[in-house]
Amino acid sequence: MKIGVVSDTHNNYKNIEKIISIFNRENLNLVLHTGDISNSKSLKKFTSLDCDLKGVFGNNDREDFDLIKTSKNLEFDFQQPPFELIINKRAISIFHEPDDIERYINNNPNIDMIVHGHTHRYRLDVVSQTIIFNPGESAGQMEGKNALGIIDLDSMTCERVFF
Repeated sequence: MKIGVVSDTHNNYKNIEKIISIFNRENLNLVLHTGDISNSKSLKKFTSLDCDLKGVFGNNDREDFDLIKTSKNLEFDFQQPPFELIINKRAISIFHEPDDIERYINNNPNIDMIVHGHTHRYRLDVVSQTIIFNPGESAGQMEGKNALGIIDLDSMTCERVFF
């Protein structure tokens, strides 16, 4: 089973359309958004995904009540972080900001993977047998430098796709 990960889309409509196109081409089962969508118009673009969308609200999302309302109306499952999921028998938690991840792992040692955003920087680490993945920048203006992630939950491998 493969899932997508994207973060910090920050109202870059052109990039959101590219992201959706890539995810649809990959024939994914699910996409996780790790926050900072920034407005409801950006979130509505994700209705073009050919799979479900789940995610968390980032620091630029939390005070936008229209974004929260829109996520419910579109039946996208968005929560305040951390959002804990079981996907394909894997325990996955979605964060936006990475500050509390190590403490979280210490209190939740059976988490298989944590995905996060916020930093706009690539990260692939293992802490106490938990994989931590941030595919990096997705809202930047430098074509070819933006990235999203594809996770194979069977092999627990993470790939970056640049666009």
